[in-house]
Amino acid sequence: MNSHHADLVFTNGPVLTSDGPPNGAGGVAVTAGRITAVGAAEADELVGPSTTVVDLDGRLLLPGFQDAHVHPVAAGLEMGRCDLTGAETGEETLTAVAAYAAAHPGREWITGGGWSMESFEGGAPHRSDLDALVPDRPVYLPNCDHHGAWVNSRALELAGITRHTPDPDDGRIERGPDGEPTGLLQEGAMGLVSRLMPEPAPAELRAALLRAQGHLHSLGITAWQDALVGSLGGIPDPSATYVELAREGALTARVVGALWWDRGRGAEQIPELVERRAALARGRFRADAVKLMLDGIAETGTAAMLDPYLDGCGCATANRGTSFIDPRLLPDHVAELDRLGFQTHFHALGDRAVRDALDAVEAARRANGPSVNRPHLAHLQVVHPDDVPRFAALDATANIQPLWAAHEPQMDELTIPFLGPERAAWQYPFGSLHRSGARLAAGSDWPVSSADPLAGIHVAVNRVSPGESGPVFLPRQRLDLATAVRAYTAGSAHVNRLDDTGTIRPGALADLVVLDRDPFAGPAEAIHETRVVRTYVGGELVYAASGA
Repeated sequence: MNSHHADLVFTNGPVLTSDGPPNGAGGVAVTAGRITAVGAAEADELVGPSTTVVDLDGRLLLPGFQDAHVHPVAAGLEMGRCDLTGAETGEETLTAVAAYAAAHPGREWITGGGWSMESFEGGAPHRSDLDALVPDRPVYLPNCDHHGAWVNSRALELAGITRHTPDPDDGRIERGPDGEPTGLLQEGAMGLVSRLMPEPAPAELRAALLRAQGHLHSLGITAWQDALVGSLGGIPDPSATYVELAREGALTARVVGALWWDRGRGAEQIPELVERRAALARGRFRADAVKLMLDGIAETGTAAMLDPYLDGCGCATANRGTSFIDPRLLPDHVAELDRLGFQTHFHALGDRAVRDALDAVEAARRANGPSVNRPHLAHLQVVHPDDVPRFAALDATANIQPLWAAHEPQMDELTIPFLGPERAAWQYPFGSLHRSGARLAAGSDWPVSSADPLAGIHVAVNRVSPGESGPVFLPRQRLDLATAVRAYTAGSAHVNRLDDTGTIRPGALADLVVLDRDPFAGPAEAIHETRVVRTYVGGELVYAASGA
């Protein structure tokens, strides 16, 4: 009889242990938070009187999912405020705003967000719609991508925004034919109003992070990279909240913080980032990445493009989008961050932003040689074909958000017509990146879109939204199921520099997920129906579905 019994043993089900489909390992043993055996016979030998045995009953055991680009505190705040993410039409959105305002008569500001551009004609609601519902209090509601905000007249008045207010360098005040502000603020213009909002109390931030952590665990997510640790336009700095929960042991996930690069400043902020990195390391939280937001989004014409956007008639405009960080200075910034041991995490949607990021990584490689800092580029909506092979050549990870790679009104009505057919075919080139040898990681950008990895995997494999039947969006860019799962597990673990996670093997940390079925055994069209029933971090159960 083995005297070193396991704390936890999984038995009687498929296990995802390698790059291919699940094998018949049938058993995994966990001791002191780490995997100590893989295989039915090996695991059974470690069962003792005090071992917890989980009968998989044919359900799939796989490594815990990791989200490589997410905003949990902002999402948790939104969940506790005027949450518009479930509204599918403009009428439903306005009904939700009215209901929230009526239920919270003492709130000085009506805040929250998550409304969808496709719910409104031209993607553009008007301040007058909010004025009719809330005329006496300021309203500030970011849309679902959080690159724009919808405000009422009271908010504009408090901010002093009139037809004569100039656009900030990094944003735009939308205006009607009469020159008056419409109530839509894009990118940096959001800060003209958000800076007036009261800061959330520490207790509210704590509740938001715990709420978000519970939701992410329910989706099988055991680790993540918070893509904005700092303050920006109404998004509060979550760093103190992370440190508090980590110190108490209440942070059950493993979290990497990407420190915000203030795009209004330059290299003078680097010593401050070094100090913050040292001050914030605590328990399961560390902040050794830097987030560099290079551009905006395609739907508002702020993603940085090599060639101009088109207008509604298909003619070239003068607009090539916005570069938030001077591309001439970016290579030096990135080389210095790399020299100091920081990972660089780029927001890059347009093909010009992607090229600028890759050029900066190349400059860092020339200056410092190969490094262990694992730069990654997130979003990658439009990638010029010439730049696809550069990811593998530079060892820069492609951090994909698969849910966006599908036909939907925001894509078909607000994006494709303004890109034109050639560039529209360069969108979200997951398959091309994979075939070129690029390493893939995956994330959600929640609350921009759902945090559910299984929904993202469904779209990565099918290039069709969950529950829809077609048409397929750029079918050559589909991934096979094993590759899509690996992006959400080993790929994101690589980005998060959590090398003892992301795979099921002896010695790895026991960050594990049990699904309600084996999606490899069913049709690809049904992947999104799969649900998480148990989530473990370090062998500790952090989520169990009802009855699981």
